[in-house]
Amino acid sequence: MKINISIIRSIILLLLSLNFSCEDQVSIDAPTDKLVRKVVFSNDQTAISAMNGIYNELYQADFSSGSRSSVTVLAGLSSDNVLYFNSMNLNMMEFQDHEIAPTNPGNLELWSSAYNIIYLCNSFVEGLTNSTSIEIGLKQQLEGEARFVRAFTYFYLVNLYDKVPLILTTDYRVNALKPQAEKEEIYTQIEDDLQFSSETLNTTYRNSEKTSVNKYVAKAFLARVYLFLGDWQASEKLSTEVIQETASYEILDSLDDVFLANSREAIWQISPIGGGGIASNTNDGSMFVIDPFFSFFSTLKLDESLVAEFSANDLRREKWIGYNASLKAYFSHKYKISASSKFPIQEYSMALRLAEQYLIRAEARLKMDRTQEAVEDLDVIRKRANLSLLTEINPTISGEALLREIYTQRRVELFTEWGHRWFDLKRSGHIDTTFNKSPTWEITDRFYPIPSEEISKNPNLIQNDGY
Repeated sequence: MKINISIIRSIILLLLSLNFSCEDQVSIDAPTDKLVRKVVFSNDQTAISAMNGIYNELYQADFSSGSRSSVTVLAGLSSDNVLYFNSMNLNMMEFQDHEIAPTNPGNLELWSSAYNIIYLCNSFVEGLTNSTSIEIGLKQQLEGEARFVRAFTYFYLVNLYDKVPLILTTDYRVNALKPQAEKEEIYTQIEDDLQFSSETLNTTYRNSEKTSVNKYVAKAFLARVYLFLGDWQASEKLSTEVIQETASYEILDSLDDVFLANSREAIWQISPIGGGGIASNTNDGSMFVIDPFFSFFSTLKLDESLVAEFSANDLRREKWIGYNASLKAYFSHKYKISASSKFPIQEYSMALRLAEQYLIRAEARLKMDRTQEAVEDLDVIRKRANLSLLTEINPTISGEALLREIYTQRRVELFTEWGHRWFDLKRSGHIDTTFNKSPTWEITDRFYPIPSEEISKNPNLIQNDGY
């Protein structure tokens, strides 16, 4: 395929002009990206390339990369699913021990990279709005994609930190002193962005790969948002719409195929192509897989309490968990490739997949007293895992027992994926009972501290309780 050098140059200029920290923003005398925006939003192709640049940035941004300072790794350490090998690495152990210092560099990387993504999305939406050169249908499509990424990012910020600044423009003079918004205001914006996306996006993937956002991606994530907000009816409705889209999605029989690039179970993925280098493996594979020959490089292992949750005949135990005898450690083996330079890329980093939608719908249906339907949804997940069906072994299961089973299945199905366990413990109210035996645990540890560097730059930020 012939590369359009002018397009690439425009994208590079756009990213360079936007991708700076809040501290850098203060030192800039006047906006210098107006010419760049004029070029980037001068035609359909350059605007598409700019949106693709945001997708690529998701692979590089710490919070979404699957690497050391990502949500997946840090929230995994904070939960009871993942442990860090090197107890001398105090910065990482702070997440595991729930003793995160406001000066922790990983916490700052998590926060600042998320806001860099938000800034890119804000700039992109502003550029689209001011452009008169882009076809109206494409303009709405691209805005829907950018607003989804913004909502996706804010969801993690609000669940990790509670109150955070709600920044929706590129005006650095305003942004630099923005106070924290209430949690309800942030969720209102998340809902507004996702509603817009679900209404304007196409049902197909724009680039024919599951690395762009379509209507069902927006609906799937909105189903999760409504589950967290306790709107069971809306959550059930949206998850049903995604589940019924059988032309694009299905629960795969083979667990080895789930995390492959563009797998039928994937709803949305992030491609390693965004790394821009010769590596073709995911960061998730690099972080979690213990290489049998280079095990001394390993940093993460699974908590044995997680491994104990699996039944002996659970295929997920066989296919998704590895064991390294030299380290006497279990590891996540959802991704099979820890290092590769082979193309085409075989695995993409999973952000949303269909199995979660069945678990979302099961919980929502149970909350609406539609117990039998909830059991049927849970049995879809259990059947694939080679577990006995609840409809056969416990057809009269109580609502309380079924809810416990839903959370158990969420833990063993979604481990090492985007911090699900950490967020489930918080929203279920079980986080204190899970960690209260730890001498370092306090209930205020359920939220991470606002990075001290951000507070020093913005006097309107208030530190979270307990820090």
